[in-house]
Amino acid sequence: MTNPTPDPIRACAAQIAPADGPAMIAVQQRLDHLTKPQGSLGQLEHLLVRLAGSTAHALPQVQQPVILLCAADHGIAVAGVSAYPQAVTAQMVLNFLAGGAAISVLAHATNTRLIVVDAGVVGDLPDHPDLHRLHIRRGTANLAAEPAMTLAEAHAAVLAGMTLAQAAHADGMDMLLVGEMGIGNTTAAATLTSALTGAPPTQTVGRGTGIDAARLAHKQALVAQALRRVGLGDGQRWDGDALLLLAEVGGLELAVLVGAMLAAAAQRIPILLDGYITTAAALVAARLAPQLPAHLIAAHCSAEPGHALALAELGLTGDNAAAPLLQLELRLGEGSGAALALPLIQHTLRLLHTMATFEAAGVSTA
Repeated sequence: MTNPTPDPIRACAAQIAPADGPAMIAVQQRLDHLTKPQGSLGQLEHLLVRLAGSTAHALPQVQQPVILLCAADHGIAVAGVSAYPQAVTAQMVLNFLAGGAAISVLAHATNTRLIVVDAGVVGDLPDHPDLHRLHIRRGTANLAAEPAMTLAEAHAAVLAGMTLAQAAHADGMDMLLVGEMGIGNTTAAATLTSALTGAPPTQTVGRGTGIDAARLAHKQALVAQALRRVGLGDGQRWDGDALLLLAEVGGLELAVLVGAMLAAAAQRIPILLDGYITTAAALVAARLAPQLPAHLIAAHCSAEPGHALALAELGLTGDNAAAPLLQLELRLGEGSGAALALPLIQHTLRLLHTMATFEAAGVSTA
């Protein structure tokens, strides 16, 4: 089977268009005529140009953002890669639904819809009107020893993410913020990042939930073991099917986010990445759809060392116009960094829409 990716996923990826050049030029021209020195809004001007390119609108708007928060468990957690037990995943899902988590507070503060998805939590969760259950499988297998999931399960999770984003778009979503929860998922993110960038585990594996030096070395060894299991030696990049790699060493919540990002980008909806895990999912999605990075905005660069590598692979680095908006050494996840960056984006858009031009204000130009 030369191309195991299902037709709906391939079709969605093929719909993703590059950045719209005329819209980008138009928004820059408007910025240059507003009552301020040219370029004085710095990176915010680059942000507006990027939003225009993604949406194909010279006056983009973000009025109905949605946070998609996907939770799942990881078999690698039993190997001791986290400071917290696996039961915390289910407990945090309940905390999200009760409004007590950081992302819950930020979603309420920014009046942003929060969609919570059980993408594969091991623990039992009660029925809740705000919880979307996918029923694909309960957690992944230990990725260091065996495939995390079957290819069919990875496909099902990606398709579920596409469906969730398409439904949100039908309800008016105009920006997708992505978040995640899953004990052990920084290990999956590090393995994906090493496989897709060629970087060694010593550069992609961080302390995650706050592990000590001994556990960090153990975690790095497990990632190296997983890479060897899929046939990757030192410095080698995965050159096969991206979804097969996702099935081998990824996670269910990452797969759902891959699908959601593809579906959002296909509708020219900008995607606001959170931290390391969501960026690792974007790496996989970009392998399926090379035009995807034009629709990505990096909310921040986290304290996880592999995050900067993943952002660089996507062209979202600190030395170009697509640099992360915030530098706060965050490593919480949940979509919290994206939610913190959202008001900055909305205020920046208000400047674009409501500032006067030199001509309208009767102000002399330089």
